[in-house]
Amino acid sequence: MRTRCRALIAGACLAWGGYALAAGSDTVDPRAAHGGYDYPTQGRVEYVLTCMDDNGHDFANVYKCSCVIDKIAAVIPYDEFVDESTFAKYAALGGEGGAEFRTDTARHQTKSFKTLQADAYRACGLPQR
Repeated sequence: MRTRCRALIAGACLAWGGYALAAGSDTVDPRAAHGGYDYPTQGRVEYVLTCMDDNGHDFANVYKCSCVIDKIAAVIPYDEFVDESTFAKYAALGGEGGAEFRTDTARHQTKSFKTLQADAYRACGLPQR
């Protein structure tokens, strides 16, 4: 059943993506008018599923989490998204292995991503984490 729910969610994310971006924007960035940066479908779906894991597997969250990734995609290219989200995810990793995620560059990228994500959460109606 869970696999079927995830497949339904993934399909809804793909169908909703472009509409959520166009409908939720107050100011139009030239990239946003054309759908923002091109993110791979797999990357968008993974983000939405992770977002839903954090915020609940409520059907409304399919749309809200899709909105969040669309807002992020309107601002930064995919490669930058991967870098910044990775640094943000592992910023609290302890020990010697986490040293790379505690450099000044990593801290800057973490802060930048968390600010962008918080703005997107707020714009899309999700509670702040």
